[in-house]
Amino acid sequence: MVVRIIIVGCGKIGSTILESLTEEGHDVTAIDNDPDVIEELTNIHDVMGVCGNGTDCEILSEARVQDAEMFCAVTSSDEVNMLSCYLARKMGAKHTIARIRNPEYSLNSLGFLRQQLDLSMAINPEQLAAREMFNILKLPSAVKIETFSVRNFEIIELILKDGSALTGVKLMDLRNKFKAKFLICVVRRGEKVYIPDGHFVLLPGDKIGLTAEPSEIQKLMRALGIDKKQAKSVMILGGSRIAFYLSKMLLAAGNSVKIIERDENKCNEISDSLDKAMIIHGDGAQQELLVEEGLDSIDAFVSLTGMDEENILISIFAAAHGVPTVISKVNRNELAALATKLGLDCVISPKEIVSDVLVQYARALENSRGSNVETLYNIMDGKAEVLEFNVREDFKFIGIKLKDLRFNPGILIAGIIRDRKPIIPTGDDVIMKRDKVIILAADQRLNDLSDIIR
Repeated sequence: MVVRIIIVGCGKIGSTILESLTEEGHDVTAIDNDPDVIEELTNIHDVMGVCGNGTDCEILSEARVQDAEMFCAVTSSDEVNMLSCYLARKMGAKHTIARIRNPEYSLNSLGFLRQQLDLSMAINPEQLAAREMFNILKLPSAVKIETFSVRNFEIIELILKDGSALTGVKLMDLRNKFKAKFLICVVRRGEKVYIPDGHFVLLPGDKIGLTAEPSEIQKLMRALGIDKKQAKSVMILGGSRIAFYLSKMLLAAGNSVKIIERDENKCNEISDSLDKAMIIHGDGAQQELLVEEGLDSIDAFVSLTGMDEENILISIFAAAHGVPTVISKVNRNELAALATKLGLDCVISPKEIVSDVLVQYARALENSRGSNVETLYNIMDGKAEVLEFNVREDFKFIGIKLKDLRFNPGILIAGIIRDRKPIIPTGDDVIMKRDKVIILAADQRLNDLSDIIR
């Protein structure tokens, strides 16, 4: 079912959201001050474009804001986004989402603003990216970690190295070989993505998606001998907002943090806000400085400058110096693919994280029309999706053993959560009402749990 969506602000974040939502088949209108941006977007995508200010009632009327089911304001100004959403709500938009990223807004003040402005959601790309990086630093053997609603079930991505105990063994034999309860539910080999069966044999270089409880993942990592210790000493390059949020999380968890920033004013600001972090004023692109500041002895290096190319090159340098965990922020898709080919396992894109959140929200708006998506993540570099569905009473296949159901190709049930307890499903398991079911789908879009059955 098509959702009418308006996006205000079509920079890096806005254009990525727009692309994802048009691919979903929604009716999207773009509003931006720059006529060249509007012209480019309307030439490339099947969208309506309106050139103007998102806080101008006439511009909002021209974009038919009164018919919008979802209104997203993601300009570079928090205040413009909040005002735009406030006006849109007053003019009839049903759901409003504002990008609010200033660290000065505390949780309490954000809650108050959301209530007063009648916002459906406030999103902070930098905080979301920092959270993803923090999760990886807690489990540094993984290159991506996604958590489901009960927070005791995860899907992680790993890249298999030469000599890995998982390679050369049929998947059906892995459960006997390792005592941990886990499921390898998706494999990317080169450009192809596989939903593997029990006869599938893993090879070095495969990127695998694995579902389990966090404790079972730790148990498996120990058995594989790849349970890198959690990063305790972290060096961050670039004093960005992401660096601020990530540092706060790391310091609260008892880690030591060193931030290198070339702008002296920014150094002073960060120093005032993060009194327990060590702030170094210097150019991190100078390799001698990184070595002088202890690159060879840290547990993790995170490159967060404003330039993708610089992040990639310095991350490669850090990896060459034997830093156990290296994370690089790369926004441009073509450079993210290049970074992976150059051997950087962990590349984070804030705009892609936000895009996932809003695609999930748009599908959730279809819930009343038969859909019941609660969580959605893109995995395997965007080549597969993992979704969490709530099972409703009207689901037709309740109580039937999974081995007796005929699933569509490219579909796998990766987990069932019942009464907050995760289940790694076998053919003898059944789906019950009020379960949460984790579905992995390759090369297809699911709106409803029934879509998985032939």
